[in-house]
Amino acid sequence: MRGVNRVMLIGNLGKDPDVQFLEGNIAVAKFPLATTETFKDRAGKLISQTEWHTVVLWRGLAELAQKYLHKGSLVYIEGRLRTRSWEDKEGNRKFATEVVGDNLIMLDKRTDGSHGMHGNEHGTEGFSGDDVPPPIGDTSENLPF
Repeated sequence: MRGVNRVMLIGNLGKDPDVQFLEGNIAVAKFPLATTETFKDRAGKLISQTEWHTVVLWRGLAELAQKYLHKGSLVYIEGRLRTRSWEDKEGNRKFATEVVGDNLIMLDKRTDGSHGMHGNEHGTEGFSGDDVPPPIGDTSENLPF
């Protein structure tokens, strides 16, 4: 049986996308996304729990993110989990799990009557899921362990 690696998130950007252009002018965007769940505990008290996810977008989706997204933007991201590993300067093995987005829908309300920009797999034409770049900066400071 084949496995399934699918992630769907709705949340707010924690900061403006960090967009870089790799060799061949290939755009890659990276940003933290906060998702918040609200529930009641046994005493009936409302509890909010926020999870932070690192999102990576490639090519056309990265360029859309650069142009239209900013800290606080509400977005729907669909993609897959990807875990990278590398060695830091001291030779310690580090890991980072990220959401590689295949689909992006902006959910912010627009005053001009449009319903947000949509991107999908067509924005990542020519990208093989095996083309994972080396770490963008040192992500170890963002890891909870």
